[in-house]
Amino acid sequence: MPTEPSQSITAATRKRLNHRAESLRDQLAGADSLPLLTLLGLLTGLIAGAVIVLFRWAVEIPLTYFLPDNFENFEAVSSLTHLLLPLGGAVLLGLILQCVDKRHHATSIGHVMDRLQNHQGRMPPGNMVTQFFGGAACLLTGQSVGREGPAVHMGAASGSLLGQWLKLPTNTLRPLAGCGVAAAIAACFNTPMAGVIFAMEVVIMEYTIVGFIPVTIAAVAGATMTRLAFGPEIAFINAQSVMGDLRELPLMGLVGLVVAVFAAAYIRLHGASCRWALNRPIVLRFTLAGLFTGICALWIPQIMGVGYDTISSALAGEIGFALLLTIAVTKLLATSVSLGVGMPGGVVGPLLFIGACVGGAVGSAAQMLMPGSASAIGFYVILGMGAMMGATLNAPLAAMMAILELTYNPNIIFPSMLVVIAACLTTRWVFRCDGLFQNVLRIQGKFRSAEAMEQLLSRTGVRGLMDRHLVVSDSLINLNTAQQLLMHHPHWILLREDNQLLQPADLHTYLQQAEISADSILNLQEIPARRYDLARIAADANLFEALDLMNRQQIDALWVESLSDSHQPLGIISRAKIDDYYRI
Repeated sequence: MPTEPSQSITAATRKRLNHRAESLRDQLAGADSLPLLTLLGLLTGLIAGAVIVLFRWAVEIPLTYFLPDNFENFEAVSSLTHLLLPLGGAVLLGLILQCVDKRHHATSIGHVMDRLQNHQGRMPPGNMVTQFFGGAACLLTGQSVGREGPAVHMGAASGSLLGQWLKLPTNTLRPLAGCGVAAAIAACFNTPMAGVIFAMEVVIMEYTIVGFIPVTIAAVAGATMTRLAFGPEIAFINAQSVMGDLRELPLMGLVGLVVAVFAAAYIRLHGASCRWALNRPIVLRFTLAGLFTGICALWIPQIMGVGYDTISSALAGEIGFALLLTIAVTKLLATSVSLGVGMPGGVVGPLLFIGACVGGAVGSAAQMLMPGSASAIGFYVILGMGAMMGATLNAPLAAMMAILELTYNPNIIFPSMLVVIAACLTTRWVFRCDGLFQNVLRIQGKFRSAEAMEQLLSRTGVRGLMDRHLVVSDSLINLNTAQQLLMHHPHWILLREDNQLLQPADLHTYLQQAEISADSILNLQEIPARRYDLARIAADANLFEALDLMNRQQIDALWVESLSDSHQPLGIISRAKIDDYYRI
């Protein structure tokens, strides 16, 4: 028939493509995965950057029409709107999420860290959808949240879902999620280097060359996407001042100490709100948070939304000492309550906002103490931003890099090192506070500190270490079949129906010593041999998952099954092989 050649060609092409895909998965599971991982990082960066651009458009375009002058000017609307907008938005969002499966409620950076630590980087698509629309709803209704947390979640999910869609080994999901995080931060702030450091310091929590190169290329791709959409914007380009006098160093150190008080207060209040919110209805939680934000906004409308316009005013020295402290305290309370009860917003933007106000207040005091020689208030504002972000998230390097890229002011490097480190040390040692996300995950019972062995084994897939020299056999065979099995010189004989493993040397010894006729039936379950009980593991698993399964089932080997055909064994992974790999 005419269709048969076409069908055979299609089948042959499909077979070649499947073989090539399996070869690429094998390569990604091993140690030589860097070139492929870099290409996947680039693709992840482009996808994540596009998602963040869409998210920003979904927020900024409607607000441009709703708010006068610019999309952040919530201060210009009426007092009644200040109260009803966050309250109504929170109630509506709570009612919608009440109808959504509870598994899809978790969002933001804490969710990303939980999935990377406890689920091998597998991120569910439902939570990403909740984050996109829930995060946009929060920002559109003036909740006291930021856009960076949603961006990080959606970026990480872009990388993880790409890996899952391509059926890549799980050891690649964490790096791809990290690539998405870096691209998201780069696209959100236009800060590619800060995106790289943030991804590795806060989310992945490890530095490796294999991780650094793909994450860097992803950050470049993410920044490229946002520059194509919004231009080469620099958030705080007007902050181009220098430190006035070395005698200011004690005052700048004071910025770090004061910021540490606010950072510790934020961590504890956020944790208290999270603890209260456990197992309470989402409508109740969101309604109370929206009401609290609305009441605060009646008096201090600057806390609504992202608040970059308020930061710009603080940089210009347009806000007085008392108002700066009032705004900082109010923003801290509203944000810790809103995010603590689970609203799908971000924390990085509010931390920069609070730090800017605290730094500006200390800068105002410096102007009074050292008139004419003190640095500009805007200089202190930037220092406070970096200190608050670094101390609260336990990410000093990411914070320093962020404020450098946000201002493009190299003069900020020297004093920022002092201020950020002072804030971080005081928060950790004096107030005994862990980083915000570690604290929240611990309250939720999800925090688990990965050991060095787990980190090492999670980077390699079972495909990269499995022994492919095996043959599959039934338990009952004749002499001829047994001899044919040994002709292939296998390392293992898999009794698939019995989930057992046999060493060929034992069969060979038995055939040499026993008197067996040609028509005899051998029972491989009964011949003298050492047998291994087995379990199955998917070909996309990593070595840590394999070792964990062996420990749970108290066995010493697993057979690796194909993703496309569950009856097709690809190889054997043994405990001894993993032990040798870890020792090396």
